[in-house]
Amino acid sequence: MKRTTYAGLVDEKLIGEEVVLKGWVQKRRDLGGLIFIDLRDIKGIVQLVFSEEYGEDALKVADQLRGEYVIEVRGKVVARADKEVNDKMRTGKVEVDIVEAKILATAKTPPFYIQDDINVSDDLRLKYRYLDLRRPEMQRSILMRNRIIQAVHSFFDSQEFIDIETPTLTKSTPEGARDYLVPSRVYPGSFYALPQSPQQFKQLLMGAGFDKYYQIARCYRDEDLRGDRQPEFTQIDMEMSFADPEEIQEVTEGLIAKVMKDALGKEVQLPFAKMSWDESMARFGTDQPDVRFGMELKDLSEIMKNVDFKVFSSAVENGGQVKAIAVPGGADLYSRKDLDAFGKYVERFGAKGLAWLKVTDDGFSGPIAKFFGDDAVRDEILAKTEAKVGDLLLFAADNSRVVANTLSYLRVQIAKEQNMIDESKFAFLWIVDWPLFDYDVDLKRYVAAHHPFTMPNEEDLHYLMNADEDPHKAYAQSYDIILNGLELGGGSIRIHRRDIQEKMFEALGFTKESAEAQFGYFLNALDYGFPPHGGLAIGLDRFVRLLADRDNIRDVIAFPKNSKAVEPLTSAPAPVATKQLEDLGIFVADNDEDKK
Repeated sequence: MKRTTYAGLVDEKLIGEEVVLKGWVQKRRDLGGLIFIDLRDIKGIVQLVFSEEYGEDALKVADQLRGEYVIEVRGKVVARADKEVNDKMRTGKVEVDIVEAKILATAKTPPFYIQDDINVSDDLRLKYRYLDLRRPEMQRSILMRNRIIQAVHSFFDSQEFIDIETPTLTKSTPEGARDYLVPSRVYPGSFYALPQSPQQFKQLLMGAGFDKYYQIARCYRDEDLRGDRQPEFTQIDMEMSFADPEEIQEVTEGLIAKVMKDALGKEVQLPFAKMSWDESMARFGTDQPDVRFGMELKDLSEIMKNVDFKVFSSAVENGGQVKAIAVPGGADLYSRKDLDAFGKYVERFGAKGLAWLKVTDDGFSGPIAKFFGDDAVRDEILAKTEAKVGDLLLFAADNSRVVANTLSYLRVQIAKEQNMIDESKFAFLWIVDWPLFDYDVDLKRYVAAHHPFTMPNEEDLHYLMNADEDPHKAYAQSYDIILNGLELGGGSIRIHRRDIQEKMFEALGFTKESAEAQFGYFLNALDYGFPPHGGLAIGLDRFVRLLADRDNIRDVIAFPKNSKAVEPLTSAPAPVATKQLEDLGIFVADNDEDKK
């Protein structure tokens, strides 16, 4: 039988017509001589009716059916009785009287129900991912991904961008996360690396004169995992020659507007708001702020430098900060036990605790209230924080990094707990004028804030080029696009001159020899006339997750890894045959011996 339509598309328009449907048995109800089957396919569910009146042979087939059997049926679409109409289903006003049925495949009982909102472990879902992907909410997520990708291709084609693939077997570079390495059988002891991004190749394409490049690019990073990370991921990658930051941002906004319209039917207002990196850190304590709610950080350092409370005054004296957020109505929302729990949590950011005050009719209450009895100081605090009676003030006093991390966490966590965020809103924001470098406290050295190919601001170029100046003071022509408090993507104008690129490598700690060994091919290319150029990359997985309203990017990737970078379905990574290792000249040490 040739399928004439999908189960989820059967509606009143087809009443009286014969249809052929194919799909999975979602549910079976046997009323004795009358069997109802809910048939599911990628478009939805429709109710099938089997009885002797319509087809005795078909009824015998229905008697054998169980959940997840694959069947094909032929029957007539009829209207349901008024009392049996299900307004929650697209197909709820009709059913199909079946005259012919055939079992295409039987099925064992699945390890979990094929329905939305199941309560099973992620690893079980990933082990049986082909079953998990049958669930409607999972199929909606993957279909959302498809719509977004189609919109991306359509937009870039309309703007005359060229879709060009770049290598997935390339050379390992030391910057950024750890590379995934691929050993070469032909050249024993040598390795390819899977690309962390197409960065150098898309710049080389600009040098080759292609002007506008884009790619839905696969990327690989061997880094610690969390909910919004995967060892292999996809990014929407673009690059333009002879473009300034504003032009690249304008193209990006057009792309996002196209995606939002095609994928969600939503119009977005252009242009997006912009905020400098310095302002974002000062107001929100993060470079990816959620601007859908208030509770901004307020700097109280000047007020606190002379107070009797040494925790605050000493922090300012030692070059640190004292900042606070005001929680509306927080005095009644949070008990001392709750605040102690917050204080314990923020220790992971380096905070030594959490100071707080509740605003009352008489002033302040709380463990440190006795230090703020002075009316003038109290009035200054209230004026600066805009706190009112019934509000809760949460303080952080330490170096700028600890203060920012502590209060940005509390701000977002409290907003979520108290439902302060309008979840229906899509708040896009550009964060611009980034520092060129960032100090990595773990590595104890400066690293590139974005990547080593980022061009400094013209007015800051002297920091890099003059030997007697500090290059780490420079700011960059870089920009991130933020959506609802998450980094959606980022980009920059790139370095197109060899002398600047060599100075950038030098500032990152490369010797002339090490830079040549790692990036010699790229430096040589810059000798042959590169145009000024720049670009941006958007994390496709994260974009889809936000638009599909999922909590984890694993839900919008067909076959993801779990939180331990393992794929439970295939048990990857896994040992390989000794012969394969011998062909590669690789010896794997015994793990037990390693531990000794």
